[in-house]
Amino acid sequence: MRITELLTKDTIAMDINATEKNGVIEELVAQLNQAGILNDDDAFKNAIFDRESQSTTGIGEGIAIPHAKVAAVNKPAIAFGKSQSGVDYQSLDMQPAHLFFMIAAPEGGAQTHLDALAKLSGILMDDKVRADLLAAQSPEEVQQIIDRADDEATEEENEEQQGAQTATSNDVTGDEPYILAVTACPTGIAHTYMARDALKKQAKQMGIQIKVETNGSGGVKNALTDEDIAKATGIIVAADVHVETDRFNGKNVVEVPVADGIKRPETLINLAQDTSRKPFVASGEQRSKSTEDNDQGIGKTIYKHLMSGVSNMLPLVISGGILMAIVFLFGANSFDPKSSEHNAFAEQLWNIGKNSAFALIIPILAGYIARSIADKPGFAAGLVGGMLAVSGDAGFIGGILAGFLAGYLTQGVKRLVNGLPQSLEGLKPTLIYPVLSVTITGLLMIYVINPPASWLNNLLLNGLNGLSGANIVLLGLVVGAMMAIDMGGPFNKAAYVFATAALTEGNSAPITAAMIGGMVPPIAIALAMLIFRKKFTKEQKGSVIPNFVMGLSFITEGAIPFAAADPLRVIPSMMVGSGVAGAIALGLGSAIQAPHGGIIVIFATDIGHALQSLIAIIIGALVAAIIYGLLKPKVTEVEAEASEAMNE
Repeated sequence: MRITELLTKDTIAMDINATEKNGVIEELVAQLNQAGILNDDDAFKNAIFDRESQSTTGIGEGIAIPHAKVAAVNKPAIAFGKSQSGVDYQSLDMQPAHLFFMIAAPEGGAQTHLDALAKLSGILMDDKVRADLLAAQSPEEVQQIIDRADDEATEEENEEQQGAQTATSNDVTGDEPYILAVTACPTGIAHTYMARDALKKQAKQMGIQIKVETNGSGGVKNALTDEDIAKATGIIVAADVHVETDRFNGKNVVEVPVADGIKRPETLINLAQDTSRKPFVASGEQRSKSTEDNDQGIGKTIYKHLMSGVSNMLPLVISGGILMAIVFLFGANSFDPKSSEHNAFAEQLWNIGKNSAFALIIPILAGYIARSIADKPGFAAGLVGGMLAVSGDAGFIGGILAGFLAGYLTQGVKRLVNGLPQSLEGLKPTLIYPVLSVTITGLLMIYVINPPASWLNNLLLNGLNGLSGANIVLLGLVVGAMMAIDMGGPFNKAAYVFATAALTEGNSAPITAAMIGGMVPPIAIALAMLIFRKKFTKEQKGSVIPNFVMGLSFITEGAIPFAAADPLRVIPSMMVGSGVAGAIALGLGSAIQAPHGGIIVIFATDIGHALQSLIAIIIGALVAAIIYGLLKPKVTEVEAEASEAMNE
């Protein structure tokens, strides 16, 4: 298919009026819509802006190629416009863009259309084509320029294919540089092929042989063979999406965004020839993950993967917890159809919060731990392992073990199948990895992990349920203090995960201590500024109300700026206050039934002990505020003057 079958007179806007990026997009979308290309111009425009938010399509050399592949497009097309004065398009080379090609591709577009779009991307790398287009005076002239370049590109492509049928990497001598490259972008339409052509053009100028594999919309083209890889001096991976790199183990690999392939081809080719660079180590999908883990040590590596799971789990915990708290406003048993308090709306909120969001907590925790270890191939096995931990009564302990099991097992599967033929590469991420990792993870969870994890989980819960008197107070003291040690850091997160795990199993004591203790630091900081006014600057005292609001909302991080500025006084003070608050709350019988929400959930889920919880918060905050205030020195004249200057 010829490019001008897509770039018609109706889609050529010629001189555009816009003077900024958004205006250019608006004009070209309007041109496509007027030509009948779009069935939903707003949806297409939003897709264009979404693509721009990932990375600019202003590729440099005065060119911008905004593009999208969505159902809002009736048929594939290309819109063209130009600006003699130039538009700041936030291009890669920071120069104004003059030539604009907007590519509209329908979902599931025919391969012939995609090939034409790819060819256009390559054509625009020619300096003469760009100069001619900028000087064009009519749509007809634009089409003539593109047609002429299309003919030349097709002829060159045919010559290259004929040469490829007779030439192999055996033609490369041991002393002759032979560079490989892989290019890929999110849509697989423009940047993939522009990076390919920029690298090929630069290599030709440098007298270096190069072979480029493209991972575009139509799949992998010009795939690198084992023979190619063995002969290569170096390999450039210019990609913004996943590319299988385990095949490059032991080679000199240069990994960069696809834009660098367009912008810095000479630099990349020089790096690919530098045999002194550290060889690529295939241990998963990205070398950086492996080396980073080795550098961090076992403890930090485990913590990093665990926190990946926790951070992705928290939105479910918070949203589910808030919905559960709202349900309690309708009545303690309003979600139960058998209760006289039953409310149909409350029942549905309970289904969303407790039976859906909370039901996903452990699978998501396990899934994202596995993904942190093994990237996307580990995610499915982690989710399945997490589900089996739930059904096997292994709780959070089983979920955490499932995540690490699935992640490292998937890494092992990757290594195991690394030697399969190149023809099976495409099946690895979609068939081989998931089937093997999910099956083995599932069997190990059922027969090996779940039995002891379930026993340990029940032992812990029975121990918590049996706490009373001095023991329950001690639990409140420890959990409350942990919430204030680093205010959102490892200790805080460990206490919160433990408390949430206990709540999902029906024990509310830990989350009560965690929430009460976590509310104290910001409130204590605010009280200290009110009680010891002369010891704080004007700027600091401006945060009194925000700290009260954050504290009452259970946002412990509100105290972080003060802790960072004066850790030796703030942290011990807050730990004492939070620990006291947690101990008092559990000692007085408080039992909060939701994992987030602060003062709202206290009244919504434990109205019978709301006064006791407030007393615990007030006493804990006063203790922390007084200790901090007594330890803190008065504001110096220099500090006061600096604060005044900042507020002028």
